[in-house]
Amino acid sequence: MTAPILETPKLRIPRIGLGTWQLRGAEATAAVAGAISLGYRHIDTASMYGNEEAVGAGIAGSGVKREDIFLTTKVWWTELAPDALRASAEASLKRLATPYADLILIHWPAKGMDLSAALTALAQLKSDGLARAVGVSNFPPGLLKQALDLSIAPIAALQVECHVYLWQEKLAALCRANDLAMTAYSPIAKAQVNDDPVMQAIARRHGATPVQVAIAWLMAQQNLVAIPKSGRAEGQKDNLAAASMALTAGDLAEIAALPKDRRLVNPDFAPDWAA
Repeated sequence: MTAPILETPKLRIPRIGLGTWQLRGAEATAAVAGAISLGYRHIDTASMYGNEEAVGAGIAGSGVKREDIFLTTKVWWTELAPDALRASAEASLKRLATPYADLILIHWPAKGMDLSAALTALAQLKSDGLARAVGVSNFPPGLLKQALDLSIAPIAALQVECHVYLWQEKLAALCRANDLAMTAYSPIAKAQVNDDPVMQAIARRHGATPVQVAIAWLMAQQNLVAIPKSGRAEGQKDNLAAASMALTAGDLAEIAALPKDRRLVNPDFAPDWAA
């Protein structure tokens, strides 16, 4: 089983990937190798996760050619000055034991950052072949529009928190209008969907789980990619299978009626989400 592919003018990315936040060491290596053996071809990591060496080992040990894996990593918000951004990306690639990443993102914007300088450094990574594509993560609508309007870096993707309780229409509309993939992290709302009576009822009708329904809902949205984390083979299988689930109009209406403003990831350094 493999995930469906999202193709835009800027990149080609499997719509279901493996998130690796909080996976470490041998567990991360086994999770990545196991996911690839099940059919995953999209792996997501970041310098801040502290697991790039383990993720790289999982890819290398999978027996699948590097060029057949879509690999994303990210530069932390404290490293956005041009030289620091470049050094961070190079260090990530060294830890991952790969000459390039398929997508390198600015992980979070920094307050007072020199956006033009950061985007110039990001664009250089693509020009120099260190990244096949570049993008940003956790940018609110105003900042994303500003980054796109500068036309410095060929921004191909936005990664943000997105799930059945948090739909960010302004960001989604910007992504659709500018041919960006929108990657949903925390796509199952930190497993809160498992306790939701609405999600449970929909899952029963489909002989599925609430987690699968949550992923299927994302797959019903335009230009959406999801990166659920699972270290267990059974969970990985279920998540991948959810990509082919078809929700009914009634299912979608019930999910649409759920609250859509429940943000679960909001650290002290987060931007003004309404900006």
